[in-house]
Amino acid sequence: MINPELAPAWLLPPSDVNVLAEQLWPKGAYRNAVGELIVGEVNVVEVADVYGTALYLLDEAQFLNAAAAYRKAFTGWNVYYASKALLTRSVVRWVAAAGLNLDVCSGNELQLALDTGFEPGRIALHGNNKSSDELALAMNVGVAYIVVDAVEELDRIEQLIASGLPAPRVLIRVKTGVYAHTHEYIATAHEDQKFGFSLRTGEAYAALTRAHAIGLDVKGVHSHIGSQIFDTAGFIAAASRLLELAAQYSRTVGEQLTEICLGGGFGIAYTTADTPLALDELARELRTAVVSAATDLGIAPPQCAIEPGRGIVGRAGVALYRVGVVKHVELARGAVRMYVSVDGGMSDNPRPALYGADYSCVLANRNSSSPPVLARVVGRHCESGDILVRDTYLPNDIRAGDLIAVAAVGAYCRALSSNYNLMPRPAIVALRDGIARLIVRRETFTDLMATDVG
Repeated sequence: MINPELAPAWLLPPSDVNVLAEQLWPKGAYRNAVGELIVGEVNVVEVADVYGTALYLLDEAQFLNAAAAYRKAFTGWNVYYASKALLTRSVVRWVAAAGLNLDVCSGNELQLALDTGFEPGRIALHGNNKSSDELALAMNVGVAYIVVDAVEELDRIEQLIASGLPAPRVLIRVKTGVYAHTHEYIATAHEDQKFGFSLRTGEAYAALTRAHAIGLDVKGVHSHIGSQIFDTAGFIAAASRLLELAAQYSRTVGEQLTEICLGGGFGIAYTTADTPLALDELARELRTAVVSAATDLGIAPPQCAIEPGRGIVGRAGVALYRVGVVKHVELARGAVRMYVSVDGGMSDNPRPALYGADYSCVLANRNSSSPPVLARVVGRHCESGDILVRDTYLPNDIRAGDLIAVAAVGAYCRALSSNYNLMPRPAIVALRDGIARLIVRRETFTDLMATDVG
């Protein structure tokens, strides 16, 4: 029943199916004497009984500790939490409490941050194809800077200045030509994609000089090479190219660019095969590269910024599901795979369906003495690609009514969720010091129908 021949090479049969791989779960997560999963000193079985499933759990202490670790490792740099990973009012308050800045990618994300009381001067407006209304809001409130992504955005900003709005501080987003070793859909610095100005063709330099000519406060340049990256080579290459562009601008325009942003994309562990770089090592290598490149070019090392999202919130999130159906499916040569259907799916975590993202999970409501079997955790949507955990080992006695917990779902799960098949999005419950607190309620059918005016 173990069927290792069907599993990916990295997935080894566990010697004890009840053991938690500590690096995947919020720090301090454990099982109690009967095997119930405890996160933030809260019993997830009790949380499921109160709030139902499917359910997102968010370990507040894990979030705050990860934010503090980034701030400490990158002392002297500006750390912007990438809100696209997950943004709620509570998350905004946690970011503020941790002393981080905030990176937003839409007018609504910006408005949520402002409504929650976040200081505008600590917010950067990001994204492509920003509307005039979004740009006007950012200019009116005085954000830290706007990351300009296209000529049309420069045109819109120029028109807004002509209408009386103050000239904003800006960074120019650059396609550095660095191809990150990640999935095509989350690699964002090569030429053949939508973001930024090309360095190779001279677009980036032209955008800098155009921004200067229309009177913008041109602070520097920005690059984001991709997501879920486990080494520094791409970031170092991007930093070097950004600094070369900054040196060129300084020589010809006579003004020095004082800031570079290297974006985010630092990977986390979703499975035992993932080996993210230690944060101190990441910071040390990036600092050394920036100082070295600036020295070689004869310019002062700039103020640097990064934009971690997944690195802060990813490990803090746990998804909780109730098992509904279990099937043992016979495959070729007598092999068997166990399909475990739960009460969520691609509507609450589309990443496996979008780009084959891997996750890890455990039986969360009890210990089991049954042998492990190769399993696939799937959702309840009308799609064969509705997969939550493609490959895992679970005990062979999984049955309807059991709870399955999926690790590291804090980033890009609730943020990318949908109402496919008219499924309401799950609630989010924050856990800390033995207290469970609802921070986003579950959607209802009434919510889903509120915009249907037919």
